[in-house]
Amino acid sequence: MAKIQIRQLRRRDFITLLGGAAAAWPLAARGQQQAMPVIGYLTTGSPESDAVPFLAAFRQGLGEIGYVEGRNVAIEYCWAEFQMDRLPEMAGDLVRRPVTAIAAIGGTPTALVAKAATSAIPVVFYLGVDPVEFGLVASLNRPGGNMTGVAALQANLVAKRVELLHELVSKAAVVALLINPANRYSETEARVAQDAASSLGLQLQVLSASNARDFDAVFGTLADLRADMLLVSADLFLHSRREEIVARVTRRALPTIYPWREYVSGLMSYGPSLFDAYRLVGIYTGKILRGAKPADLPVEQNTRLEFVINLQTAKTLDLTFPVTLSARADGVIE
Repeated sequence: MAKIQIRQLRRRDFITLLGGAAAAWPLAARGQQQAMPVIGYLTTGSPESDAVPFLAAFRQGLGEIGYVEGRNVAIEYCWAEFQMDRLPEMAGDLVRRPVTAIAAIGGTPTALVAKAATSAIPVVFYLGVDPVEFGLVASLNRPGGNMTGVAALQANLVAKRVELLHELVSKAAVVALLINPANRYSETEARVAQDAASSLGLQLQVLSASNARDFDAVFGTLADLRADMLLVSADLFLHSRREEIVARVTRRALPTIYPWREYVSGLMSYGPSLFDAYRLVGIYTGKILRGAKPADLPVEQNTRLEFVINLQTAKTLDLTFPVTLSARADGVIE
């Protein structure tokens, strides 16, 4: 009870002071204090997995629009730590606060959860799928509603990854695809990979890992299947375990292609720049804080693709990149 009385007294004192010293405060300063926006950073990942490149890139994008965390914008972090069932509750908390905007970090799962949680708070996403097909926006040019963001259309790149692998390992018969079944995007990716494999006369085997405990079984199955090569899905849980994945496939001398260059010690990667994508998410979030409406901001298509090869890993696997591949590489790791 005493604490309640103290709070009431302070509030009365504050009201009294409004006519005195408080009236001398600069009006602009008071408005700035009251108006500092809050961004809800909703992510499938953890502080460790998001530090590079997602959070650094996001903050850079915000900075390009003039927003610096702690100075003129606050960020409320919600880390699902790859436990997807936590996302709806965290999204609900952000809506109840309410935050000024939500940055849906982590691809399809966070975007779908954010859409289910609010139709009023602006949401900026990064996806590897077609947001129109998934019902997130009305169109790429005129999203409508409260959502916009960046789409890499990763599924369209899967067929190209199969082709690149087959060009390197032309005698391959079996190709495996490692997915995270908790990510709805993996269904689309598996379908495209199946079509691409069939067109090249390859047999596709799909393997699933949604947590670190699954890897022993996955790589045991790879050996049993006698897979000749492996594709790793464009999934951020798998990305967070990239060092372990690369180490395991290298020990098995299994030619593998990855979706992003952050798998730096892997054999090769083909896909968009994650740093560029999340920098764009930061820029779009900053524009919305400035007053732009998501409905009027076209969905950016992250079309700058990078093909990176690692000659050192190729040597370890006793492989040689044909000139037709190495000449097309955007980056070569010696």
